[in-house]
Amino acid sequence: MPAEVLTYFLKNDDRKLRLGFQIALQCAPFLKGLKVSCVITVEEELFSALPEVLSGMDVSWQRLSGSEGKCLVLFYRPDELREYLKDPQIGRLIGEYGYGGMDLPGMLRRLGERVRNCAERGMGFPHEIGAFLGYPAGDVRGFIENGGRDFLLTGYWKVYQDPVGARMIFKEYDRAKTCAVNEFLNGRSIREIALQM
Repeated sequence: MPAEVLTYFLKNDDRKLRLGFQIALQCAPFLKGLKVSCVITVEEELFSALPEVLSGMDVSWQRLSGSEGKCLVLFYRPDELREYLKDPQIGRLIGEYGYGGMDLPGMLRRLGERVRNCAERGMGFPHEIGAFLGYPAGDVRGFIENGGRDFLLTGYWKVYQDPVGARMIFKEYDRAKTCAVNEFLNGRSIREIALQM
């Protein structure tokens, strides 16, 4: 996509248009049902437009943190994320970071606390966030154990197991992004983009 197109939409004065384009661009695999969730950084002034942009969709969002006029927002479909987090490998992994015995709202509050704590300490993100984003448990654990080094492949996440499978998923995500952005450029709403499979 030409840089001029990106600049036009991401710097546009129409905040609903700007936010819609950002969501189409950065959340396409989630919108198309390929991921259980996604996380993006949104300008603080755009956060209040989320209810309008996501109207009529079974999508929830959680503000995880905020500073310097920006906030980190997790988008998810509650039933899908709840079910995903019940996977035994994922449950064990996030249980090691204090998420055991919590319902989904409690887990997301805890994740927000962990994100803010890591940011305050200059440590980036809590590594278990990958589990909430639908990354394979083995890759999240591999990232943690290897300090983000010695991966087999990198793309939407760092891969420590099954690079062939991950490469196929990355291609699907790329196709979803191309499709979602083209649909947005053709005037479709975020809701319509999410419905077009």
